[in-house]
Amino acid sequence: MASFGWKRKAGEKISKTVLQIFEAEAQEEVADNGDSDEVDWLNATKRRKEVLLEDCAAKSKRLKNEGSLLAEEGRRWEAIKKWEEAIHSTPDDATLYEMKSQVFTHLQEVFPAVQAAEMAVKLRPLWWEAWQTLGRAQLALGEVDLAVRSFQIAIHLYPADNSLWVEDLAWAQKLQKQRQEMCEKDNQEEEAKQQLLQAPELLPDYDFESDEVVAACVAVAERQKIYDNVRKTRVVIDRRGMVQTTQESANSPSPSENLFIKARGL
Repeated sequence: MASFGWKRKAGEKISKTVLQIFEAEAQEEVADNGDSDEVDWLNATKRRKEVLLEDCAAKSKRLKNEGSLLAEEGRRWEAIKKWEEAIHSTPDDATLYEMKSQVFTHLQEVFPAVQAAEMAVKLRPLWWEAWQTLGRAQLALGEVDLAVRSFQIAIHLYPADNSLWVEDLAWAQKLQKQRQEMCEKDNQEEEAKQQLLQAPELLPDYDFESDEVVAACVAVAERQKIYDNVRKTRVVIDRRGMVQTTQESANSPSPSENLFIKARGL
């Protein structure tokens, strides 16, 4: 896939503000009315609103162009700030969100890139370049299936663009196929592992009548018998240091305290 490039260029020169025009018209209107007490406040308010809207549009266009120049110079964060300021003036301008998404993708800020592109698509659903930018942002995020869908929509809207077929859709479909092959390989390895662990020859033999099991049980019983006999043996050391070993029983008396020094059960 070719490297992601900056698509937008700087637009026309910024037009001057229309505030002077508004003031001139206002003065003419006052001159025409003369000393009349009747003032058309409704029309004046509408005209004022139209001038303010034109002023916001002019400001937004100026900021948009400044951001484009900054982006082309590699000053991408400054460009984003310009466009965000322009969005405050014209929040319905889809091109501002689309350009923000492109720059965010350059900066590897994939989540803001996807969010900005989704907003551009929401404002202009039939704009194929917005769908292309959204697909590239989704691809950078790792959402290959969503990217394929976005590229397909862009091609449906503008099938004449060759880059959509070659650079975008073909690349996304290749990644999608590779991911499917990796998933299938992982599933095959897991199935082979389960078959290996469940092999009949690896299952334990629970034949309790075999000679090996009987011999093991006898050996365990003999060791247990020896251990029980040892536990019933008492070792006594008298004052002269002589060791006396006796077998404990229920009727055997305890040794005399005069002869006993220490004793322990083994």
